[in-house]
Amino acid sequence: MQTALLVGLILAVLWFIEKMLGTPMVIRPIVVSTIIGAALGDLQTGILVGASLELVFMGFIQVGGAVPPDVLVGAGLGTAFAIMSGSGTEVALALALPIALLAQSLKVIVFIVRSWFMNFAMKLARAANIKGLVTLNMAGLILQCAMYFVVAFVAILFGSTAVEGFVNNIPEAIMNGLEVAGGLLPAVGFALLLLPMMKKTNILYFLLGFALFAYMNLPILGITLFGVVLAFIIVYEMKDKEVEVAGANGTNTPADEEDLFDV
Repeated sequence: MQTALLVGLILAVLWFIEKMLGTPMVIRPIVVSTIIGAALGDLQTGILVGASLELVFMGFIQVGGAVPPDVLVGAGLGTAFAIMSGSGTEVALALALPIALLAQSLKVIVFIVRSWFMNFAMKLARAANIKGLVTLNMAGLILQCAMYFVVAFVAILFGSTAVEGFVNNIPEAIMNGLEVAGGLLPAVGFALLLLPMMKKTNILYFLLGFALFAYMNLPILGITLFGVVLAFIIVYEMKDKEVEVAGANGTNTPADEEDLFDV
């Protein structure tokens, strides 16, 4: 009961902070899993699970009306079950995505309920009732926080025993398969992230990064810094060419154009 209350409150509070403070990214797996791990007395597992799940869920972001799998619930419950069952990262990776997909459906239901507030919100706006609009907005936020609390509380309270029994009865061959899948899932997360960016004009940069890592054994931080410098050089070179073309065509250019090494 105490663990269920604790996990439920953590997820609800993290969602509240995320929306009240302008999306500070506190619902990302690296944060959620670390906090859950610290609260359940296993900070090391929380950090390891969070880092692994962050790679998996890196490409899952909400754009417009599209509702992705819920990373907050997936990371929170995946980490909690992994710590409670004592099975570590493999179980978290196996459980997080199905849990996130289920929470995605529940979030859509909450969005539908919140849409019923719109007519009332329009009436408050026409009446210039600012206090009423703020109260209505807070009510919608608290409703979603309550959803996260209830989902986590019920899952931990009634599902922990079942999950522990399920994990203990998994054959060793399947557990080995889960470990292999756990190693592949981060690649899937990166693929989802790269999918909207992978165009024929960008493929050379991807190959360059691969070559630097695979054949020159550069660390990820070194490749990242190299990429940042390269991006600045390319952007400012393109801007200089645009200025030259505009000048050749007799088009006026802004007087305050910055150069790369301007002080």
